Amino acid sequence: MPFVPPKKKLKKSDYDAELERLQIELVKLQEWIKQEGLKVVVVFEGRDAAGKGGVIKRITEKLNPRISRIVALAKPTERERTQWYFQRYVAHLPAEGEMVLFDRSWYNRAGVEHVMGFCSDDEYEEFLRSCPEFERMLKRSGIILLKYWFSVSDEEQEKRFMERINTPIKRWKFSPMDLESRSRWAAYSAAKDRMFAYTDTKQCPWWVVDADTKKKARINCISHLLSQIPYQDIHYPDIELPEVNKEGYIRAPEENQTFVPDLFADE
Repeated sequence: MPFVPPKKKLKKSDYDAELERLQIELVKLQEWIKQEGLKVVVVFEGRDAAGKGGVIKRITEKLNPRISRIVALAKPTERERTQWYFQRYVAHLPAEGEMVLFDRSWYNRAGVEHVMGFCSDDEYEEFLRSCPEFERMLKRSGIILLKYWFSVSDEEQEKRFMERINTPIKRWKFSPMDLESRSRWAAYSAAKDRMFAYTDTKQCPWWVVDADTKKKARINCISHLLSQIPYQDIHYPDIELPEVNKEGYIRAPEENQTFVPDLFADE
């Protein structure tokens, strides 16, 4: 058998340096998407507390929100429930020069909606039949579609749930659905397996991210995303800032302005 070198542990300093490097590359990718008029869709799915939000945050935090935006839809309205299922998602697809990241997506129907009984069996079966064709339509229209599934072990998920419950700034992340997901673990697992059987296609494959270690998952996912879209460096023209022309301007008296209280002494 060929020699496989042992995996290295990811030190914090190495993580910070690699994340900074990757975020610079993401900016280059963004500018290439804008220049070339690409249309990019990235779908993030997976178990609750698998770390999807953390990856999305690191991808977008240095990018222009007018070009790279996040779509995280709430539950459908009564009107939306009467529409063609994919209709509410189509409205958020990118125009030329845009990248859209779906923090959960149309795959809600294959997961939570099916397991929790929010859709009928007929609606669920129709989704499994029509989803691959819907995604092939997106590809034929020129959209670059990437799908990531974040996989997390039961032990790590429970650890993250407890952290959410006991940390005030994370408590909002824990929902009643998280409790239901634990009591219906087997049903969710079976739904995921069937979803993959129907929708892990040659044209639009699923990419599974091992998310037990958050930092590794972020680096691995971003690196893979960058490898899937060929791009080139954008060369910006040199800029020389001109002098500010203040001629004719008289500054308004500061006593007529209301300032936010300054909580710190001058250094």
